[in-house]
Amino acid sequence: MALATVRRALDSDVDALVRIQSDTWRAAYADLVPAQALGQLRSPAAREAWRAAVGAGGGHHVFVAEEGEWTVGFCAAAYHGGADGAAIAEVSTLVVEPRWGRRGHGGRLLGAAAAALRDHGARTGWAWVPEADAVSRAFYGHAGWAADGAVRGLDTGAGTLREVRLSGPLDLHVR
Repeated sequence: MALATVRRALDSDVDALVRIQSDTWRAAYADLVPAQALGQLRSPAAREAWRAAVGAGGGHHVFVAEEGEWTVGFCAAAYHGGADGAAIAEVSTLVVEPRWGRRGHGGRLLGAAAAALRDHGARTGWAWVPEADAVSRAFYGHAGWAADGAVRGLDTGAGTLREVRLSGPLDLHVR
């Protein structure tokens, strides 16, 4: 097996981020998100959004997972200081291409994001995932995260996608 690593994303990774998100979402969410919305994941606007996220700095972090010469997944996370001084640490996206799954890439990505968010003073984090996404819910469950009762609905253009918020500690011990 090739060496598996996680590092901060660079501007040169944007095309890989777009490809990985589009391909993974098409495989995982084809029954939940309309094809038109999935098609937008490869649009110039999506590419520019990822370019901005990679370059945002401050409390915003994008990490990529690599195995050998291949970029196989990524995680975007951000720290926001709350108005009352409470820290909000959010994992906005964590995806690993299915063909590279079950090799620890997701855990390493979450671990890198958690460490970066802890460096900003956060101790807990959250992530929104589709309620029907049992794979993501199980992944976060192995990290000690669980549904905290918050739900939201996202307009997909053809209906509403129900998401649940999973929250948990950032003091992760991943392999």
